[in-house]
Amino acid sequence: MATAGNSEDLPTIPILPVNTPFSSDRNISRSPSISSINNFQWTTLLVSKPGQKKGRKQLGRDPVVIERSNLVNISKLVVKELIEQSLRYGRMLDSDHMPLQHFFIVLEHVLRHGLKPKKGLLGPKKELWDILQMVEKYTPEAQDITASVRDLPTVRTHMGRARAWLRLALMQKKLADYLKVLIDHKDEALVEYFEPDALMLSDEAIIIIGLLVGLNVIDCNLCVKEEDLDCPQGVIDFSLYLRSASQVSNDSSNGDETGDAMTTVLDQKNYIEELNRHLNATVTNLQTKVESLTTTNALMKEDLAIAKNNLMALFEENRLLRRQCGREGEGYVMSASGVHVTSADSGKGRGEKGGDAEELRQRLEEERRLRKEADDELEIQMCMKAEMEVAMKLLEKDIHEKQDTIISLRRQLDDIKLINLEMYKKLQGCEASLAHKAEFISKLEAKMQSMTDTIESLEYKYKESESMRLTTEQLKQQVDLQAAHVEEQANSIEGDLKLEREWRKSLQDSMQQDRERISKLQIENGQLKLLAQKYAQLQEDYYTLKDHNMEQDKTLEELGGKLKDSKLQISDLKEEINRNRIDGTWAKDNTVSNCSACSKEFNLTRRRHHCRNCGEIFCNTCSDNTMALPSSAKPVRVCDDCHLLLLGRSTNTVMN
Repeated sequence: MATAGNSEDLPTIPILPVNTPFSSDRNISRSPSISSINNFQWTTLLVSKPGQKKGRKQLGRDPVVIERSNLVNISKLVVKELIEQSLRYGRMLDSDHMPLQHFFIVLEHVLRHGLKPKKGLLGPKKELWDILQMVEKYTPEAQDITASVRDLPTVRTHMGRARAWLRLALMQKKLADYLKVLIDHKDEALVEYFEPDALMLSDEAIIIIGLLVGLNVIDCNLCVKEEDLDCPQGVIDFSLYLRSASQVSNDSSNGDETGDAMTTVLDQKNYIEELNRHLNATVTNLQTKVESLTTTNALMKEDLAIAKNNLMALFEENRLLRRQCGREGEGYVMSASGVHVTSADSGKGRGEKGGDAEELRQRLEEERRLRKEADDELEIQMCMKAEMEVAMKLLEKDIHEKQDTIISLRRQLDDIKLINLEMYKKLQGCEASLAHKAEFISKLEAKMQSMTDTIESLEYKYKESESMRLTTEQLKQQVDLQAAHVEEQANSIEGDLKLEREWRKSLQDSMQQDRERISKLQIENGQLKLLAQKYAQLQEDYYTLKDHNMEQDKTLEELGGKLKDSKLQISDLKEEINRNRIDGTWAKDNTVSNCSACSKEFNLTRRRHHCRNCGEIFCNTCSDNTMALPSSAKPVRVCDDCHLLLLGRSTNTVMN
């Protein structure tokens, strides 16, 4: 982790000829007032074009090294801003969080730096997704997120799958671990995908991993299915991360917020230390249990060996008793469950040695009972041994898991300590800058005080010279007779007086200019504050008017649709009015000789018929329709055109 002074230096960007107002020795942080860095494209800022590398050798540094340095410095700024935003507004971040979006854009450029292009027109293209899929070969835990990304229905391109994989790994807080696995196996996994001077194959990759470890203190809630990960990434606004040294003094108002953030980090550190102590105590207890179980197991093994020896002694004693009794003809079967006696001729033995057989039978029963007890004890000991072995395996597995948890917690504790150290160094830098500003202000005040004293002394000298002039004029009037030598003396005094007047006038002019300059600076300061307030107010008005404009656009679209429908209805009504001549006159029979519709001539077979709606005369074929009219209670004869018109009108009435 870099120090506070180095981490806040503006990274040199010689790839683009951009004239920025920030030098490399100035402290930088967020400032919305910086407009000269806005809307810089990442592709032109961080990665130089291949055609420009040959012309950059004259700068004295390798352009690839400068690219890697730019990527590392920008990553530091973005990660630091992301952690500060998380501590300030809460650790749960979503997809709409702007610093988080910037972090994914920067991480994508870091991982794609130095990626080899495809060989030839038909050769396979090197993709970042192919590299990330190799993580599951070395870490089986990554198989779940890799399978989840492959099954996403909304992601179709390799770049979209790589972005989804990075987001899932960050939510699991395993992103730093997975990338470290790739770096550890870079000789067999990354060499065929990256150029030799790529960032992932250089020493700067360790710095990137250290920055990613610091992100384990935040929590992310990202919905991968709803994001359009196949589209190109946006443009980053650098004004969120850069500011000039003149604006460092404004950070004094944020001291309370920094203190709260430090308190939160210290609380987390204490909690992790307490959890670590509990886990250590648990591990100690488990180790004690393992030792006690090991001792018990050894004792039980010794008891088992003793029981086996006793059993063998009993077998030997039984064999000796059989030989002494002369019962070699009988068959004895020894097994793990007991001793079984089979006799071929037991009746004959009883008759010969009745008393000895009874005694031997009792001893044999006693031996059987002892053998059975020994077998039962042996089975119990074997069951206990199996249970102890299972318990030992479970305890060993639990101990390994606890040790892994302790290692991860210790890593997180180290990361938090590094973050605390960085924030403490940043606080020291801010305090040093504030002390420097205060010292500069005190020097300006002392200089102003000295100038005021000089002006007062000059005014005192002017008064003295004025009194001397009056005295000299009186003496001149009194000694008018001695004009020769007194006139010369008066001329010299007047010359000195003129010099003093000019000096006084110049001093007054400079003092007036200084006062005017101070007043102008104060006025400009007030105007800047008013402009800042107006800008904030105008921004709020802009968002309000924008929402209002969107609502009005939606309203106009709805009114346009309704107006279109109303125009169509008006045109239909006009057409109906033109066709429906309500005030038409009743046509006379002797004036019409042809049908108004088909123009056929009337005769004895083709008779005249009046339309009860329009009053015109038609033949029977053209007026063979009946419709109910308001003027008649029953349906009357109407022509074809009037029938269609009245039918459409009644249909519209029913639908409305």
